[in-house]
Amino acid sequence: MNIILAQHHGMCFGVRDALRTTHAAAQRAPLTILGQLVHNPLVDRHLATLGAQRGELDDLNSASTQQVAITAHGASDRHRQAWQSAGHTVIDTTCPLVKKAHHALAMLLNEGYQPIVIGQSQHVEVRGLIGDFPSAVVVLEEADIHLVPAHPRLGIVSQTTQPVELALRLVDAIKRRHCSSEVRFVDTICHPTKQRQTAMDDLLRDCDHIVVIGGRNSNNTRQLVQKASAHGVPAIQIEGPGEIDPAWFGKARNVGVTAGTSTLDETVDAVMQRLRQIAAEMRCNPVHEFLRSMLHAA
Repeated sequence: MNIILAQHHGMCFGVRDALRTTHAAAQRAPLTILGQLVHNPLVDRHLATLGAQRGELDDLNSASTQQVAITAHGASDRHRQAWQSAGHTVIDTTCPLVKKAHHALAMLLNEGYQPIVIGQSQHVEVRGLIGDFPSAVVVLEEADIHLVPAHPRLGIVSQTTQPVELALRLVDAIKRRHCSSEVRFVDTICHPTKQRQTAMDDLLRDCDHIVVIGGRNSNNTRQLVQKASAHGVPAIQIEGPGEIDPAWFGKARNVGVTAGTSTLDETVDAVMQRLRQIAAEMRCNPVHEFLRSMLHAA
């Protein structure tokens, strides 16, 4: 069993910066994080050891500390101002590329476009994007296109972790439905997401099984799993090495490994070590190798 690690994988600079900023703030004074800082349960546990508490962005009574932190997924200006007005010091860990999406949406609105966001309506990033723009419409699939109102100018941005192919397909669908409208798409899908999707394409050319490491509620991690499955390659999502079942690799020859943008380097290393251990056990166990060859022939 060969193990191939994706060229681009794991934690992006936005997540890394958010962790550093929050870690430093929690060491300075008591801190409440207004949501899940990044979609990674290991990070949650680490921050808890620093005494960081969990609050809710929508609930001004959910924080007992003066310091509060906006998560890497961002928030609306309305929410920031509400927390500041309530007397809190706001630590903003919003990813710069999420801020870019906010600026793009505001620009489109200011230029007279009907704002449209491609993404998951209940995702924290999307809620933050549309929080200051009540007229914004959210679409995620072609069945949602009917929600887009007739307007002479339609301006579109995307949740930063959506696949490029999905965004372009929906933009084309909107153009077909509103053929008399000017449709402008500002590509706000982040570069790390694009890199990891492209690196997955490389893995799919060479691998018969894929392991994706990342939090269960991480959109970009889930998108990597879905990409592999859509290409007919068996894929599993795990949060750590303890979830790996050696039996899953009975027919595996080339196993590709990648990780979402909130996944710690240490977790990737631990998973790679466990997979190498499994591969070594396969080589050293002739009975297992015989069964494996029979399964592969079947």
